[in-house]
Amino acid sequence: MNGRPQTSETRPPQGRVVVVDDDRRMASATAQWLCSLGWHASAAAGVDESLPLLSRGPCDACVIDGLLPGDGVARLVATVRAAAPAAGIVIGLPAAMAAAAGRPGGAGALPAGCGAADAFVATPMRDDELLAALARACASGRNRPAVAATKAPSTAAVAAERRVLGAHPAILQVLDVVDRIADTPATVLITGESGTGKSLVARAIHQASRRRAGRFVEVACGSLSESLLESELFGHVAGAFTGATVDRDGKFLQADGGTIFLDEIATASPAMQVKLLRVLQDFEFESVGGSRTHRVDARVILATHEHLQGLVAQGSFRADLYWRINVVAIEMPALHSRASDIPLLATHFLARAVAKAGRRVEGFTAAALDALLRHGWPGNVRELEHAVERAVFLGRGPLIDIADLPPAVAVGWSATGGDRAGGARPAASLKRAMAVPERQLILDALRRHGWRRDEAARSLGINRTTLYKKAKRLGMDLSALDPSAAVDGAVDGARPAASDHASRAASASR
Repeated sequence: MNGRPQTSETRPPQGRVVVVDDDRRMASATAQWLCSLGWHASAAAGVDESLPLLSRGPCDACVIDGLLPGDGVARLVATVRAAAPAAGIVIGLPAAMAAAAGRPGGAGALPAGCGAADAFVATPMRDDELLAALARACASGRNRPAVAATKAPSTAAVAAERRVLGAHPAILQVLDVVDRIADTPATVLITGESGTGKSLVARAIHQASRRRAGRFVEVACGSLSESLLESELFGHVAGAFTGATVDRDGKFLQADGGTIFLDEIATASPAMQVKLLRVLQDFEFESVGGSRTHRVDARVILATHEHLQGLVAQGSFRADLYWRINVVAIEMPALHSRASDIPLLATHFLARAVAKAGRRVEGFTAAALDALLRHGWPGNVRELEHAVERAVFLGRGPLIDIADLPPAVAVGWSATGGDRAGGARPAASLKRAMAVPERQLILDALRRHGWRRDEAARSLGINRTTLYKKAKRLGMDLSALDPSAAVDGAVDGARPAASDHASRAASASR
């Protein structure tokens, strides 16, 4: 198709497309050519420069250089997926990698984020191959189910939550183990940092098993003393201790025919560990103060955030109990190690928070999503859920923005580049946190007034000189932020003479 004039039959449908390449000349040349074909094209040199463009509204397609530095591809794909679920994503890769991506299982060896592409194209990109990839990607995007973040969770969403939201390979591996062991009697030990979703995995195992009609009984072992935990697990008879006026069934009896989940098992005392070992071996026990032996049929799932092998070596956890419970081990990954799932999780938590708050929130700005992707999440999924809830409850606009996020999340993000605070001194943290909403106010004013600085300054109640001074103090380069510096909108003019994108880039550089 190179060198052949475009006709109405071969010309792609008009739409908004963002071209992202760390080579600005290449991105601009490609965007210019797409504009000449009727696309509303914008060019960005890297991920951070693309965020203001993505914040201006949903796009129909995004063409991404698959070799962007660092985690650029993963960040950008996650942002586009959350901001515009129906957008088609085309990723350009060297010919050998693009060919491998088209084969079954080939995407697994690609740079992070590339596996989520709707279409691949070999670089340097030929005109006909790029147009064909755009057509495939847009068709795939149109067929993708829309996500309505403002609606209460549906039955399908609840089922998805029980199966642990996420599409990262680490989570898919967890779900594969869940499916394989659900209908077996194997005892399961779930490990991982606090807040990673261990309880959710336990529920997923129960829901996937034949025991789903039975009860799922959860016991927080770390919240009870030894005597209370024994009574909670095994029950007691009247008169067993002061206040025990009636017989009471324990959690093991309540879980008969179902599943019992013992959370934070590492906190169990040595005496309790002996009793648990007997139950796990024979599923027999006596209530506190009673002589009758009860026998139950219950699936046992245990969880801990501690390193049990280390506790065994220290002598604080019984080795025989450890080997008894470590039949099938599932380790939950930390959220920072599966950052590509953050937009999906955030959107899910947004839907739940919106239902609680009773106000309309349509989603996240690209800058807010980027801040979520950059945060380290020491509190894992639980911290993310609380951050989104806070943003919904305290925010005012239809989109969650940087200023709505907790300071710990927002402080590491710079409006001029999204850079981490990194090794900043603690004394500077408050200053950086206060600068975030000021940057955002300036950016919002510029966007509202088409990046005209005099009108933006007037709307903020300051003059143009003061705007420049504030921008300089905040480290903002207003000329770099202005998207008019990139190719945007329909660009009139003839198509560059060169027929491939490498030639167009060379022409743009002259």
